[in-house]
This record gives sequence, C-alpha cells and structure tokens, in this order.
Amino acid sequence: MGILGWIVLGLVAGLIAKAIMPGNDPGGAIVTILIGIVGAILGGFIGNAIFGGGLGTFFSLRTWLLAILGSLILLGVYRLVTGRGRARV
Repeated sequence: MGILGWIVLGLVAGLIAKAIMPGNDPGGAIVTILIGIVGAILGGFIGNAIFGGGLGTFFSLRTWLLAILGSLILLGVYRLVTGRGRARV
C-alpha cells in the first residue's frame, strides 16, 4: 500500500473505532488518522502473530478488520492511560 492508501485506511479505521467506542476524545481528523494508521500497524502485528498473516492489499477484508481491531485496542489503551472517555455522573 502506498502512503495515500495508509492515510485513507487510517482515517476510515480510526472513524470506525471512534464510532464503536464513543466518548470524549480530543483531536480532530489528524488524531483520528494517526490512531487509525498506528492501529492498522498494531493490527498487522496481531494478525501476523495469531493467524500467520498480517495486512494484505488495500481492498482485502482482512486488512480492514485488522486495522479496525488495532485501532480499537489503541483507542482503549489511550483511554485507560489518560482516563478519558468515561461517563460523567
């Protein structure tokens, strides 16, 4: 995948992760893209370790699922570390 592919994959995976785990997160599109790109890399490592195959081509379903999974994990860790995303009472 080229740079543009990673940016698009990161943006979409980050948006989906934020939609699945709504909460109070700082940042706009740039932070969402970064969460998605780093999440895609993390998902590729996880997929390679568990299934023996990491990220594939841009249009591969496995690539998108691993990128979203990695973004969800990264977003969850970020919220645990910073204490954000909790409901206020």
